[in-house]
Amino acid sequence: MPAAHTASAMPSMAQGFSSLPIARPMRASAGNARPLQSRSHRRCRATPLRVTASGQNVLLLGSGGREHALAWKLAQSPDCGRLFVAPGNAGTALEPNMTTVSGLNPSNHKQVIDFCRGNGIQLVVVGPEQYLVEGVVDALTEVGVAAFGPSAAAAALEGSKAFMKGLTAKHGIPSAGYGVFTDPREAKAFIRAHGAPIVVKTSGLAAGKGVTVAHSLEEAYEAVDAMLTGGAYGRAGEEVVVEEFLTGEEASFFAFVDGETVIPLVGAQDHKAVGEGDTGPNTGGMGSYSPAPVLTPQLVDQAMQTIMYPTARGMCSEGRPFRGVLFAGFMIEGSQVKLLEHNVRFGDPECQSLMVRLRSDLLSTLHSVIQGEPITLDWDPRPSLTVVMAAKGYPGSYRKDQPIMGLESVTGAKVFHAGTRLLEDRRVVSAGGRVLGVTALGDDVQSAQRAAYSAVDAISFPDGFCRRDIGWRAIARG
Repeated sequence: MPAAHTASAMPSMAQGFSSLPIARPMRASAGNARPLQSRSHRRCRATPLRVTASGQNVLLLGSGGREHALAWKLAQSPDCGRLFVAPGNAGTALEPNMTTVSGLNPSNHKQVIDFCRGNGIQLVVVGPEQYLVEGVVDALTEVGVAAFGPSAAAAALEGSKAFMKGLTAKHGIPSAGYGVFTDPREAKAFIRAHGAPIVVKTSGLAAGKGVTVAHSLEEAYEAVDAMLTGGAYGRAGEEVVVEEFLTGEEASFFAFVDGETVIPLVGAQDHKAVGEGDTGPNTGGMGSYSPAPVLTPQLVDQAMQTIMYPTARGMCSEGRPFRGVLFAGFMIEGSQVKLLEHNVRFGDPECQSLMVRLRSDLLSTLHSVIQGEPITLDWDPRPSLTVVMAAKGYPGSYRKDQPIMGLESVTGAKVFHAGTRLLEDRRVVSAGGRVLGVTALGDDVQSAQRAAYSAVDAISFPDGFCRRDIGWRAIARG
């Protein structure tokens, strides 16, 4: 399957957006998720690397809140030997049972391999999508180091939205109608033919910021120009996907995948908009909670049958078997689920909300996924909620190296660090847009929310801000 389709090659389509049952090229002329048994034949499963289960030295690649949460959970395993995090952040540096390697560049595969050899690393866990798309798992596998995450070919599910949309069209996966363009004139003609609202996306990775939901033709045209001719997103914007605007409620869903075997985790909901009431520009995520009440057992079953299994089978048929965690963004309207996008790693901040609920041994679980062995997951039934504290100005420009105090006084919540840096005198300062992810459990979403905001209020970050309504959808449901 080609990675992209030109507008001129798209089959014409008589019906409009509203009647699209599945993703297809549009014409250019005008509670806990319940465990489900995989019905996989396992014939597509990637060849596993054998790894030792006990006393293992582990290297985790990444520096965000997701990586702090994964490291925190991995360190709880009795089978974990030495745990290294590279490049890490202030939070991982302050944890007593892990070592932060700030000088290791995960994009330098030789450096990563040399570190693994020099430190007896038996498992590498890859956090961010960028490193996966760059092929770090391929490089490690080639030299016999076990790594959790998909190959570069499989990571194209997130690295190329054009590839992902082509897969949905080819395999009948319900999603938004779309077109793929490299010529701004063709993209604008397509937009004129279909009208607003409409969605314009960079095909490549743009750190979660390459999406414009345009409510007017002018806004859509500006997005096309910024991406295709303005260079606002670099190479990520050299190709754009223009999509039908879907309505409904969004949710995040996660599953471990090993070829055609798909094991569901649990759902979550994040809050992408920067402002209360879901206002303002989109961000990488301002907070999340798990489970997502909107994801009923019936909808989870539907999504598994119509989206998750077909995606795994489709990747096998394309010669790109997927092994790792598959993160699907859903749009739910009434009794129907459609796919918004696929990601090839845990979400951030959803991962933080998931890890505090996971009771199972994460290290053992990742080994089982890598080796194609059955797994059973145990989850805390209580909901969790994560509030992201960000630097003022985010998602636009913001200042770095701003002091953060009071972290030691937090009780009743776990503070996962993201954009932070530890100074030589052990003071913590900001180093990014999203800075902290304050995460709490509660008997219900409201109590988890209270605990999280109580911890937020104990932290002194004068140059920061947060949304004060994380969890509002779940609370409104009662």
